[in-house]
Amino acid sequence: EHTAYLLGGDHIWRSSPSLLVEEFAQGPHYGAQMMGTAVIGISATGFGPPPQFVYRESIFPVALTDEEYERLADVSLSCLRALDLGWGPSNVELRWTKLGPIVIEVNPRVGGAPTPRLVQVAYGVDLVTEHIKAVIGDEWDLRRRHSYTAAARLLIADRDGTLEWISGDSQAAAVEGIIEAKFYVEPKMPIVRKGDYRDWIGHLIAVSPSFAQTTTILQDAIDLIDWSIAPFPTPSD
Repeated sequence: EHTAYLLGGDHIWRSSPSLLVEEFAQGPHYGAQMMGTAVIGISATGFGPPPQFVYRESIFPVALTDEEYERLADVSLSCLRALDLGWGPSNVELRWTKLGPIVIEVNPRVGGAPTPRLVQVAYGVDLVTEHIKAVIGDEWDLRRRHSYTAAARLLIADRDGTLEWISGDSQAAAVEGIIEAKFYVEPKMPIVRKGDYRDWIGHLIAVSPSFAQTTTILQDAIDLIDWSIAPFPTPSD
């Protein structure tokens, strides 16, 4: 029905009557963080509701079985071979569907924020510094200095309007295990959501020796934070 509508109406693409239909890959989202042909670790990512799927949380490394880790790592490395990549940093995004791991993106670069920070906090490996070493011809060092679990939550406005107040940010920052608690906005600032990363109004990063403890710390801190956004005045107002 929708194909007939697109091809039959007065649309700008009617001169090229072809469509690309992509499968909706449903399942947990993972990211393999790599340098050269070495898999440093695998993160898990969470998103807001459709249709925007705004990125909202990440944890590194994610708790996986050995078999799950190997499958994700093998698929990621096969992507690098298929695309003749393997120099410097890269990250491969996948979803684990009913068919197994499905590749979403292959990015020949360091993963987007806050991934580099999570890797640094969890393993003591600074991807940005190691990337610079690769560029200038120095030998990079991917050895883990320690082994923790780090997680980030991006705070997203729930409506458009004027930010009236924020509370609990200092209390959240004081929670043991929280290493960053930042807001990018201040009271009286207008909030206009775009349906992408520009909707972030702040973030929290937690770290601890275990996956379960880190997620608990992060949620405890989030529960302390609140804000109020007043709707924009209407013409009648």
